[in-house]
Amino acid sequence: MSQPLRLSGLVAATYTPLHADGSVHWERIPQFVEDLIQRKIVGLYVLGSTGEGISLTTTERCDVAAQFVEAADGRIPVIVQVGSECVAASRQLADHAESVGAAGISAVSPVYFKPDSVSTLVETMAEIAGGAPSLPFYYYHIPSITGVALNMVEFLETGAERIPNLAGLKFTSQNLFEFQQCVEWNNQQMEIFWGVDEMLLPGLACGARGAVGSTYNYASSIYHRLLKAFAEGDLQEARRWQACSQLLVKTFLPFGPRAAQKAIMSMIGLDAGPCRWPNRNLTPAQYEQLREQLKSIGFFEWQELTP
Repeated sequence: MSQPLRLSGLVAATYTPLHADGSVHWERIPQFVEDLIQRKIVGLYVLGSTGEGISLTTTERCDVAAQFVEAADGRIPVIVQVGSECVAASRQLADHAESVGAAGISAVSPVYFKPDSVSTLVETMAEIAGGAPSLPFYYYHIPSITGVALNMVEFLETGAERIPNLAGLKFTSQNLFEFQQCVEWNNQQMEIFWGVDEMLLPGLACGARGAVGSTYNYASSIYHRLLKAFAEGDLQEARRWQACSQLLVKTFLPFGPRAAQKAIMSMIGLDAGPCRWPNRNLTPAQYEQLREQLKSIGFFEWQELTP
């Protein structure tokens, strides 16, 4: 049985860098990895929502996963998100992730034909996880996107019996009550990654140790200070940095979360390129408007702080 990775700190949900024509910009992947290691990121979560994994071809997903694993070179673990609308394809992606040396796999639920019960979801994830039996498997719970709002405590209870390599969840939901129940389940047997950046402090208070997020790519300094303050019991300081995070998110969300964050990466010298359709990219005017708004809230000073 695979053991959870037990990561403590920030895990970056990485971007898939693209050229202007939408093709993958392979040369930028090592640059992104090096920058994240310098930012004291403890792990990489590739091809998730941030990495637009669902919008890539199967061949591209395999190649992107392999490139991130190669660039990380064992220095930090790489978790590959393999979920798709086709369960058989997801199982193949899991097998590939295992073959190239990924440290773990994760999968989001199919969303067109949604699982109608916890048992159906468990069977679906068991089929996917079985493609990489030696790797820890984390179900990616993001009900606001998938519409699959099944109870995760029940999923753990049923999944632990059916999925030998089930290691936990990537929990991207604001339901703190359910999150803490998952953390505490069976004497904290599972690893439950917190997935809401702008609510990291509440997540920590409910038992989170590792957190997976997109804003950690370019604003990790905010969260490192939040984590330090929380560890030292300085809640006022922790709240101050969480407020900065919330102001950042509030600023870019109206521009579209995917396109705006890729634009921010470009603004700090880590150009991730455009988004894949159906995500719409920012116009030049929107790009400058976002830059000015970020400047006005002090973002560029925050992101330059040392980790």
